[in-house]
Amino acid sequence: MTAAAGDGGEDRRIGAGAGTVTVRPRKVLRVAWVCAVLTVVFFTVIAVVLRNSPTGVFFRLADQVAMVLMGLFVAGGVLLLARPRVRADAAGIEVRNVLVTRYVPWELVRGVAFPDGASWARLDFPDDEYLSILAIQAVDGSYAVDRIRAVRALYTASRNGAPTGSEQP
Repeated sequence: MTAAAGDGGEDRRIGAGAGTVTVRPRKVLRVAWVCAVLTVVFFTVIAVVLRNSPTGVFFRLADQVAMVLMGLFVAGGVLLLARPRVRADAAGIEVRNVLVTRYVPWELVRGVAFPDGASWARLDFPDDEYLSILAIQAVDGSYAVDRIRAVRALYTASRNGAPTGSEQP
């Protein structure tokens, strides 16, 4: 994606006021938290069991602490999957994926798409570029459909210059 499409310079934040759509994935959020907890439990159990097993290796307290810390780091990596979020308002859309957050004004967006067979939605830009929206995922079913419709309504309203439903008296 080009710098003009919101890669860096612009630091516009979208508030949580009226006319704002906020989307977070549902199923992936639950799965990520469960996996993170199970990872920490697994590494903790391994740390405790290895101290008392006759493997021929001297497994000390420092090794146990390191195993638990390693489990916490792996769990933190798993929780990165719970990070995606979208905030959209009449002026633009802020897409936070696993590692990067980008704000894109609606003027730069050519379409909000959810292609057949795709796992998540995307913003289409000129020159066949796009930005994946990991917060709107196909596994969320009707929730994803409702959220993509809400984002598309904001996009359409910005293209037509019409007020969104929450801005009407």
